[in-house]
Amino acid sequence: MARRKKHKEIFALGNEAVVEGALIAGCSFYGGYPITPSSEIMEIMAQRLPMTEDGVFIQLEDEIASMGAIVGGSMAGRKAMTATSGPGFSLMQENLGYACMTETPLVVVNVMRGGPSTGLPTSPAQSDVQQARWGTHGDHPIIVLSASDVQECLEMTITAFNMAEKYRTPVVLLLDEITAHTREKIRIPQPDEYEVVSRIVPSIPPEWYKPYEETVRGVAPMPPIGSGYRFHVTGLTHDENGFPTSRPDEVVDLMERMHRKIDQFFYDIQMHDELMVDDADVVVIAYGCVARSAEYAIEQARASGVKAGLLKLKTLFPYPRRATEKALANARSIIVPEMNMGQMSREVKRVNSGRASVRTINRVDGQIITPSEILKVIMQG
Repeated sequence: MARRKKHKEIFALGNEAVVEGALIAGCSFYGGYPITPSSEIMEIMAQRLPMTEDGVFIQLEDEIASMGAIVGGSMAGRKAMTATSGPGFSLMQENLGYACMTETPLVVVNVMRGGPSTGLPTSPAQSDVQQARWGTHGDHPIIVLSASDVQECLEMTITAFNMAEKYRTPVVLLLDEITAHTREKIRIPQPDEYEVVSRIVPSIPPEWYKPYEETVRGVAPMPPIGSGYRFHVTGLTHDENGFPTSRPDEVVDLMERMHRKIDQFFYDIQMHDELMVDDADVVVIAYGCVARSAEYAIEQARASGVKAGLLKLKTLFPYPRRATEKALANARSIIVPEMNMGQMSREVKRVNSGRASVRTINRVDGQIITPSEILKVIMQG
């Protein structure tokens, strides 16, 4: 009987784990511009990507060009990504909107730092949550994920690529400086351990192909540009052939299909972890590095006889409404700790609708929210 190979283990930063995940997922094009605290992603990709069979790395002149480059790289058939932080993410928003409208799969990793503007370049924050959802204009669908430890950085990067390819959409992966610069032992999975998804390409003759036609899943096949299929691309509202239109019925069809392709697969997209939530009187809802502080605080609260639980969000948008409603079923109090002025707590309060008390713990001083801070609020009842 053949013995299964041992998993490779490495001691890695969160940013290094992102690179490992991207390579496992099949990323073959990176276009980027360095910015603290995401720069290690770009530096390691510059070294590792050209060593793969067909990997291409380009440093662009700024974040606007970086986003444009990965849009083009994806349209050419590559799995494409970039990484940035708050100010760079702001510059990417117009081209991110273009990717949403053209339904171009790609991954943007945003390692959050304090803001606004240049803010706190080397300090942690979770200040780009609402920007990730609403930063580009218009009623656009988008998927926003989060990682809270180094192993998750690897795993959620693979997930981000899979979702981008499966739903033909941009995916934003949010880290914070603490998660990105924490160094831990992680396990590199075997090649068959994770499903790696690639976009569907057309199997019909080129003359029959429509790049934005309606399908059961709402996701049309996407051939590489230059492969013989006519593929008209525009940021204007367009018909199923990709040509600009202002006909109300065609505009509505386009917008409804783009949203439906995400909405009907919430069960696949909305990910979370639960810790002792079922019987909890007090539930902490957290994400990123703060979720790790919350987990320790909950263990301490349980040791003191307080029924506390944790709902850790791995998908931030579309917001995991059902998981929150389940947590609210028995809890009398919800605590939302986050390193901003209360961006995700707004989503929690919207779902809560007054059923339980919602308390927030907020820090914007570049310091992490500690377990003791969370435990203190838990013990207040």
